[in-house]
Amino acid sequence: METKKGFKGWFARTNDTNLLLTITIVVFFLMYIGAVVFQGQGFLKPQTFFNILNANAALIITSIGMSIVMICGGIDISVGGVVALVSMSCAVFLDFHNGSIIGAIGIALGIGLAFGLIQGFLVAYLDIQPFIVTLAGMFFARGMTTIVHTAPFNVENEDFVALKDTRVIVPGFGSVNKLGNYVNAYVEIGVIVALVLVIALFIVLRWTKLGRSFYAVGGNAQSALMLGINVKRTRFLSHLICGALAGIAGFVYFLHVGSGSASHASGMEMNAIASSIIGGTMLTGGVGNLAGTLFGVLSLATIQNIVSSAGLDQAWWTGITIAAMLCLFLVIQSVVMAQKKKLLTK
Repeated sequence: METKKGFKGWFARTNDTNLLLTITIVVFFLMYIGAVVFQGQGFLKPQTFFNILNANAALIITSIGMSIVMICGGIDISVGGVVALVSMSCAVFLDFHNGSIIGAIGIALGIGLAFGLIQGFLVAYLDIQPFIVTLAGMFFARGMTTIVHTAPFNVENEDFVALKDTRVIVPGFGSVNKLGNYVNAYVEIGVIVALVLVIALFIVLRWTKLGRSFYAVGGNAQSALMLGINVKRTRFLSHLICGALAGIAGFVYFLHVGSGSASHASGMEMNAIASSIIGGTMLTGGVGNLAGTLFGVLSLATIQNIVSSAGLDQAWWTGITIAAMLCLFLVIQSVVMAQKKKLLTK
């Protein structure tokens, strides 16, 4: 067992990103174990966990995009509106214009990249506050969603429905249903896309020059500039990547719900920010980990499931628990950082 002195040494040596990631993972597992103990055996079924991933694949993608922007010292609150606009545009294209799946994917990427390009340029090269720029982007995306089509509708395109209903079996996982039959656990295609993006961008942030530039600019833009980093280009690229990911998330979300509606993805931008913070991304920039963001989304979804399983289905209970959880993580982050600073100054 590690001594107190040894623990203090580990605590002081571990960088802020890994320290907050450790806290997030520990809290998530404690939360999930608590759900198993107090809410019954339903949480022990593998499909229960995979359903969390199925329902939140789009949020995972938007959250890792949000984390990249936050690590770089910015924020993007337009992502929910972009997801809704992509979903509606793809739905109209497929059903009303007899479009193809490839064409719909192209529309999703085009919309996401357009928002990323414009907002990134305004933030990085015209030095406008990212909150103001992306707030305008959010209103514009929501307005455009209504212009594209007003009434909600389900997509009936046969190719799309076939893709939507595709399930990927998870080997080695499954459970016995009430009829005594063994049922394999599965995930939707969107989950595979989300996990691949998490892994790919985790590698980019950790082992590439661009990734290190994001951390450097978010930590101290002036110091990054003195190190020869192109601060404006780095900020621009963070918003461009976030926009592209919002476009991909929009198609993944559309693939999950199978419909177009102006009310889709309502509040997703706030959930993405909350997931990033819970995952250990600091609002001040320079600190964050995409693996932590993934666990942040899982933590957020798990607490929502716990509240629902407890019979508190009203929307305000979910809002209250998310607010409490977010405050808890902010307090934990603040206390941990303060204690680490105290140890390092001794």
